[in-house]
Amino acid sequence: MEEEKECLQKLKEGDEDARNLLIERNLRLVAHVCKKYANTNVEQDDLISIGTIGLIKGINSFNVDKGARLSTYVSRCIDNEILMHLRAIKKLNSEVYLNEPIGKDKDDNIVTLQEVLENDERSIEEEVDLKIKIKKLYQKMKEVLKDREKTIIELRFGLNGNKPKTQNEIAEMMGISRSYVSRIETKAIGKLSKEIKE
Repeated sequence: MEEEKECLQKLKEGDEDARNLLIERNLRLVAHVCKKYANTNVEQDDLISIGTIGLIKGINSFNVDKGARLSTYVSRCIDNEILMHLRAIKKLNSEVYLNEPIGKDKDDNIVTLQEVLENDERSIEEEVDLKIKIKKLYQKMKEVLKDREKTIIELRFGLNGNKPKTQNEIAEMMGISRSYVSRIETKAIGKLSKEIKE
């Protein structure tokens, strides 16, 4: 306790080492708070990462003069960060999935929600959140899609780092009809949507 008081005093004076020490000493608290959320569909590693963001925010904003205990205050911050993340996932699951077609443009190309949102500025938290979701999407693609379905989805939405291709372009590349490409694409999106919502 004495050491904590000393660190908090140094933190108030802007001591970076004291801040790092307080973060380090309270990492076990993150693991403890995360246990409450073990029954959610979020992996423990992801919960720990999100909880750690809450811990850092808590230590940065803690005011020693307000008389609250540091552990009580940062526990609340860790909780808030995780709850915010869980709400974001719930919201995403109840909405259209990012790579799901939402309509067509004037050239008859399918437009996805992600393409519409891509130009928006995102905060660091949203960026981290999106990266976690994309990682999960790739994982699900490996698990549930057959090779041909995976290839078509990657080509259609430019997931392999290239520009998204039209169904006609893919049909030519693969030597199959455009309607067959369309059927495979619809089936693959259906499989992924089901997996993401579960």
